[in-house]
Amino acid sequence: LYDREASSRVKEKKRVFRVFYFHYLIPITTLLVNSGYLLFDDFFFRATQPVALFSYWTTFLLAFLSCLCNSIFGFILAWVLIRYKFPTKNFIDICIDLPFALPTSVAGLTFLTIYNQQGWLGFFLSKFGIQIVYTKLAIFLAMTFVSFPFVIRSIQPILQNFEKELEEISWSLGASSFNTFRLIIFPNLFSALITGMTLSLSRAIGEYGSIAIVSSNFPFKDLVVPVLIFQYLEQYDYTSATVIGTVVLLLSLIILIFLNFLQQKEN
Repeated sequence: LYDREASSRVKEKKRVFRVFYFHYLIPITTLLVNSGYLLFDDFFFRATQPVALFSYWTTFLLAFLSCLCNSIFGFILAWVLIRYKFPTKNFIDICIDLPFALPTSVAGLTFLTIYNQQGWLGFFLSKFGIQIVYTKLAIFLAMTFVSFPFVIRSIQPILQNFEKELEEISWSLGASSFNTFRLIIFPNLFSALITGMTLSLSRAIGEYGSIAIVSSNFPFKDLVVPVLIFQYLEQYDYTSATVIGTVVLLLSLIILIFLNFLQQKEN
């Protein structure tokens, strides 16, 4: 029986390695090799063009803001869904997974329909001089929508399996509800929260479908990196697209390493 379990674990590790090799390692290696053929001066020139720098800043800033928003409201929503009972609880829990099933282009079209100046919400906001579509605010909304479920789905299992007795012991020792949350509950949820933030941030950085519809895609206005890469590909400028993709890959890797360091430090 032991040999059979060991053999099963070995097969599972081999299967995981194959998935990692074919779906992650080969594409990333190909991207780095193709960019490695360029001289450093040429690579640096293409990577630091003004339009590219603006796109980096816009993409990572809006992705970070959407990740922060999802972390706050996602934590609150996960807490409410686990700790409270109300009539529409199951319906809301189902709707959370909607961004996973809905094509991002459809989400972008929905935002465009609602928030344009003829839309029912965009028409109302236009009376106050607020424009949503074809601005950075539309990109923020699109990023927030597509990356919303990750924080909730990361926290829910931990919060659901959290031992209620620990809270009761804390209360019996005279701790307030705030101190119980700060010292007992939140430390146990921090690792899951960082995981959800990492997934949410990664999803927001790579979003293309909905952003291409709701933004104007003009340089130095609201152009993001995925759209910029696609524009280079449309112009058959594969070298610039490869360079921009490599830079974003390295920047994303640095961010993920930092978040993983925070997670391990807490553990």
